[in-house]
Amino acid sequence: MPETKRELLTSGGWKDLPFEPFRGDVTIHWIKPFEGDQPGVALLKYQAGATVPRHRHEGLETILVLKGTQSDEAGDYGEGSYVVNAAGTEHSVWSDAGCVVLIQWDRPVKIIEEETA
Repeated sequence: MPETKRELLTSGGWKDLPFEPFRGDVTIHWIKPFEGDQPGVALLKYQAGATVPRHRHEGLETILVLKGTQSDEAGDYGEGSYVVNAAGTEHSVWSDAGCVVLIQWDRPVKIIEEETA
């Protein structure tokens, strides 16, 4: 029996889920929050033009783009893209038109460049 589940995520099942503020114009729906040394799993919703400043991955991060396009310095990742960022890698993230991603982090990221207001 699964501990938690979300139905039909790849076909828009995320649309009616509650999201809360996360960072700037990015909101979050926690599927499995970080607990102790356990990974965190969430949905992130980027509004058009949303950014996440440069950060370092303290553990493995995996992302599945459910809607829209997420971008970083290496390129653009459209709907259906699966992205793996290894521990120790750094990047900043943005979405020009907005997107929704399913994300799993082994550890929280470390922000290394805060956004300027």
